[in-house]
This record gives sequence, C-alpha cells and structure tokens, in this order.
Amino acid sequence: MPTHPESSAGAAGVVAENDYDSFAEAYTAETETNLLNAYYARPAIVNLAGEVTGRRILDAGCGSGVVSAALRDRGAVVTGFDRSTKMVELARQRLGGDAALQVADVTGPLPYPDGAFDDVVAALVLHYLEDWTAPLAELRRVLKPGGRLIVAVNHPIIFKIVHPEASYFATSKWSEEYTFNGQKAVLTYWHRPLHAMTDAFTAAGFRTAVISEPPPAPEAHELFPEELDGRQAFLSFLFFSLEAVQG
Repeated sequence: MPTHPESSAGAAGVVAENDYDSFAEAYTAETETNLLNAYYARPAIVNLAGEVTGRRILDAGCGSGVVSAALRDRGAVVTGFDRSTKMVELARQRLGGDAALQVADVTGPLPYPDGAFDDVVAALVLHYLEDWTAPLAELRRVLKPGGRLIVAVNHPIIFKIVHPEASYFATSKWSEEYTFNGQKAVLTYWHRPLHAMTDAFTAAGFRTAVISEPPPAPEAHELFPEELDGRQAFLSFLFFSLEAVQG
C-alpha cells in the first residue's frame, strides 16, 4: 500500500482492481525505494524472520522478488510464487533465471508437498482476500510442524481512518486509487478487525507469537525528513509471526 491513497476507486481510465500484470513494472519502480515498502514493510519482515541461514522459506505472493532477495542474501533457501505472471517475470530478472519461482494463487492448492518449508512469508497478501480459511490452511500444510508464518497486512485502523463512518468490526471491501510511477491503478482490500485476524490464525492451526507495530528503518528519518518530521513511528501495516502448532 503506498503512502497516500489518492481517491476512491472507479475513476475513468484506471485499470481493473488488483490487476498487477497491468502495472507490475510501475509498482516495482515506485516501491523499490519508497518509505512504506523499502524502509518500513520489508525491514520489518526481515527483522521478524531473524536468523535464516539454511532455512527453507516460501515467499507467498513474492511480487518482484525484493523480500526473496533480502532473505536469500541472508542465507535462506528461497522459493516464491505469485498470481501475477508479470511479477514472476520481474522476480526472475532480480533473482536469476534458475530461481525457484512460479505462477500460483494462494487461494488455490499450492504446488508444494506437505511440510516443505521452515518458514512462509506472506507480505501484503492476505488483505486482498475476503476469506482466509483456504489460504491459511494451504500455508499451514506446506509448513513443517513448528514452522513460522510471517504476515504483513494493512493495519485495521487504516480502514477507519479512510472511512470513519464505517464499522470497524465488520469485514468490509474497500478500494483506493493510487499512482505508481505515473501510472494509475486501483487496489481493493478486505478490512477485518484484529480479533478476526487472530481468530483465523488460531482456527488454521497457528499460535500467535508476535504482533508488531514497528518503527521504520533508522535511515528512513534522514531519507524522508518531511514525512517523518517529529514522528518515531506510524501506523500503516500490522506484522505477525505465527507458529504452526504441532499435531
């Protein structure tokens, strides 16, 4: 999610919602070095992952492979998938033609055996989905017992900030129009309250180990002085580290 949603969805000349194939290159260029993605979400994910040398990690919804690259640089054995063919192409350009990447959809059966991974990362993926039941079941299936699912989603307070008249406690669909590197696009999300998230994790066989609302990376204050003037932290995404319960 970019720093500032520009308007509600539906303007003429804007591509269909969540059609990442149509704006993959623009999105990648915009988020490569911006505040929310490069200096907030990604370092938060990497920090939650911690020491990953030798760990088999699945990057679910890998996009253009930036998180995969960061984890691989730290010694992880990374596999990734995304539903966007163009995003997978960009990830291959970043990670190399022999990278273990493929087109797949988190809402359907995943092409991996049971217990194949030590960790799964689902960064800015689940908030696009109305129903988390089947995706969480699949992510749990491909994790070994005791493995971790590391999640980043829109912070639930964002929906109430954008739509103060709406119910925080309802699961609600909402859209925003953005400009990525000069190209307009629409992203559509599903808001759910915090307790609905944790209930879904528990029902899928996960134990919530960490809920994090981290500050941005330290260097962000020098790079984005206006955005962070007088602020040590801000609310945008919510981060979880979940343990796959044995049994």
